[in-house]
Formats: sequence, structure tokens, C-alpha cells
Amino acid sequence: MNIEEIRDYCLKMNGVTEGFPFGDDTLVFKVGGKMFLLANLEGPLSLNIKARPEDVADRIEHYSNVRPGYHMNKKHWITVEVENSTDDLRLLSWIDESYDLIVDSLPAKIKNEIKRI
Repeated sequence: MNIEEIRDYCLKMNGVTEGFPFGDDTLVFKVGGKMFLLANLEGPLSLNIKARPEDVADRIEHYSNVRPGYHMNKKHWITVEVENSTDDLRLLSWIDESYDLIVDSLPAKIKNEIKRI
């Protein structure tokens, strides 16, 4: 996958916004004002994706292109080297899970607004 495909995928999700709060080299996707995916645009494409703590450990152990989240809470985030990924469907499912984790953590009012979009 490339960044354009990932961007298009994320922007089709309800309530998603994008921006560059950390500079021109990091594209950030948010839902309800909270980050669910960060994409490094300098060098090889990598993504920081939120995950459940038990999934973080499992993914790091079982996938060679996954490591603890760069500059993020290592308990809740992973970094995925996209260029070394051979399974686009798995990557998309991890993006979906990250989005869902954030939406589930939002206050009910915001969550309901997102689901109505």
C-alpha cells in the first residue's frame, strides 16, 4: 500500500480529519479530535497505529515489520513498516481496529454524532 491508498481509506471513515500537527513529515488522522493513525512521510512509509495492549505484544512478536510505537506509548501503539508488509488486508483491519478503539473511548455525545455521519 502507499500513502494515497491509506489516506483515501482513512478519510472514508465517519468523522475522520487529517492534519500535520507535528510538522510536514507526519500526517495525522483523528476521529473526535483524537489520533488513531500517524503516517511518517519521510523515508520509508511507516504508520503508528493504536492497538489493545494484548495485541501490541502479539503483533510485535509475530510480525517482522511491527515494532513498538515510535514516540508513542509502547503499551498502546505499534509502528508498522508498510513497505515490508505483504498483507494489505491485515493492515487495513489494524487501521479499522485503531479507529474503533478511539471511537469507543469517546464521550457518548461525540460517539453518536460520528455514527450519524
